[in-house]
Amino acid sequence: MADLSIVFVGIKSPNPFWLASAPPTDKAYNVVRAFEAGWGGVVWKTLGEDPAAVNVSSRYSAHYGANREVLGFNNIELITDRSLEINLREITQVKKDWPDRALIVSLMVPCVEESWKHILPLVQATGADGIELNFGCPHGMPERGMGAAVGQVPEYVEQVTRWCKTYCSLPVIVKLTPNITDIRVAARAAHRGGADAVSLINTINSITSVNLERMVANPMVGSQSTHGGYCGSAVKPIALNMVAEIARDPQTAGLPISGIGGIGNWRDAAEFIALGSGSVQVCTAAMLHGFRIVEEMKDGLSRWMDSQGYASIDEFSGRAVGNTTDWKYLDINYQVIAKIDQDACIGCGRCHIACEDTSHQAVASLKKADGTHAYEVIDEECVGCNLCQITCPVEGCIEMVAVDTGKPFLDWNHDPRNPYHVAV
Repeated sequence: MADLSIVFVGIKSPNPFWLASAPPTDKAYNVVRAFEAGWGGVVWKTLGEDPAAVNVSSRYSAHYGANREVLGFNNIELITDRSLEINLREITQVKKDWPDRALIVSLMVPCVEESWKHILPLVQATGADGIELNFGCPHGMPERGMGAAVGQVPEYVEQVTRWCKTYCSLPVIVKLTPNITDIRVAARAAHRGGADAVSLINTINSITSVNLERMVANPMVGSQSTHGGYCGSAVKPIALNMVAEIARDPQTAGLPISGIGGIGNWRDAAEFIALGSGSVQVCTAAMLHGFRIVEEMKDGLSRWMDSQGYASIDEFSGRAVGNTTDWKYLDINYQVIAKIDQDACIGCGRCHIACEDTSHQAVASLKKADGTHAYEVIDEECVGCNLCQITCPVEGCIEMVAVDTGKPFLDWNHDPRNPYHVAV
């Protein structure tokens, strides 16, 4: 079986699957259950100064798909509502009892040097393996000058990171907010401040739904609501892009990344690792399905690695980064067209409707003798947009096949039709 162990910024972990800083890591009871289930590490829910934060009720809402499948999850919960002393005591004991697991402590205190100077030695004394700076919380804490209020200002990111590197010898992981125009700006600031790694993404500003009877958004706190932090499978595409942006940025080259955002199975994790993540963090999937999901994650990832000939995580970490580029460097002359497997086709006509109404009218509907319809691609009209393949309910029925155009590689940067093209 493939070796799933990792060493992330000097922190050893038996596998890359860590629980993210969130309700599942709020106390020793939960963390111990997670370790017993097989998680490689945890990021302890964000600690702050006393008095502890006060949470509201209710706190969660969801965006649903078919059959009440939770596509996206929203929360308005704050950092830990337990005292600093209790958390520090529990962290110390858990790390002592589970020395082979990664234990990172998430932190958020005011953007004042003395506050960081005070809390960092207390955390380091627990024996924890590292700290994660919560620069991403999108609700509650920004109003107090913390969370996203720090993460959205590069100067603050750099400054606080430097304070932490000054007053703490543990690895410093900076957790970035996605509620920013260009994620690379914050990552570069963390890098300048001496960060050992970045983790991303934190949750996205969101309102998932509105109760139209009471005219209050969800979750409701009495007769009011507010925006919260969005997570779950729906944010995975956003997270993957931001991870890739940092991984391929020359200014943050080599900066380790802990990937977060919509990871619910081994394949999700493998995709984050392929785009440059050295570890992955999971929250929403564990909250919805329990800690034992890590068993499938470990087994699935190990089996896939075996099938691909990868003996360790390092062997495929970042392998997809070099194939991710800007649009202007894509081959304009590359062409694919759709091919429908008539034996697999169920005759639903969804490909025809989608293409006929909203695309390029490249799927013909042919009436057969028995009154049913067959659907065929008109090759010369097909632009290879993938819409028919996406709408088809039968996996593998429609394949996008590359065709030889007889034209050499040409990107927009060198295309004579581009008034700013570069001459070859």
